[in-house]
Amino acid sequence: MEDKHYKFFQNKECEYYPCHPGAGEEEFNCLFCYCPLYALGDKCGGDFVYLENGVKDCSGCIIPHSDGGYDHVMSMWEKVSEMAKKR
Repeated sequence: MEDKHYKFFQNKECEYYPCHPGAGEEEFNCLFCYCPLYALGDKCGGDFVYLENGVKDCSGCIIPHSDGGYDHVMSMWEKVSEMAKKR
């Protein structure tokens, strides 16, 4: 994590930890427990599927929880910010 402690948080006491199967437990990052990129739909850059009912299922994505996940989320922040602007 390049000694950037603000980029990493882990809660091993969480009843859902780790919430994504196959993710390495020691490097699992809980900082973005709820991904701020969810609202970007198919433009988030993650590994997701849309269910038959139209809901986006991100259970197969570990990008925000992996090394480099913080940087990925921050690189997409301008798109999130644009969505939030009052028009």
